Amino acid sequence: MAEPDTVRLLLEGHRALAAELLSSLEERGYPDARPAHAAVFMNIDRRSGTRLTELARRARITKQGMMLIVDDLENRGYVRRVPDVEDARAKVVRLTARGRRYVAEARRAVAALEARARRELGDRRYEALRSSLEQLVGMGGEVTEE
Repeated sequence: MAEPDTVRLLLEGHRALAAELLSSLEERGYPDARPAHAAVFMNIDRRSGTRLTELARRARITKQGMMLIVDDLENRGYVRRVPDVEDARAKVVRLTARGRRYVAEARRAVAALEARARRELGDRRYEALRSSLEQLVGMGGEVTEE
């Protein structure tokens, strides 16, 4: 059998780490966490909130895609939409108290996962992996709206 290509290895690595992270979050009391939710949690301004269009830009997904994720998180009680103080016509997505607790637990879970990866790989290989991934991420372009 042929050796898997780099793209497949990255996808499989992502799936394995995401599954482990979701399992950890479930153990921490968040069984309804989904991988897509990261698009909001990784990009939202924790104190002031963020407009949906800005969340979509930061996550590199369409506004429609971000709206579906925000709708789901709002239904689950993690975020709410509030009027933007700078523009009454616009809405800002803000974390609820439950959303802030989730973000804190997710940070702890990610830190534990990264610590484990560092232990398994060793410092030098871990840092080389991070550096290589940062370089690959820098190669990517932005998603544009049609």
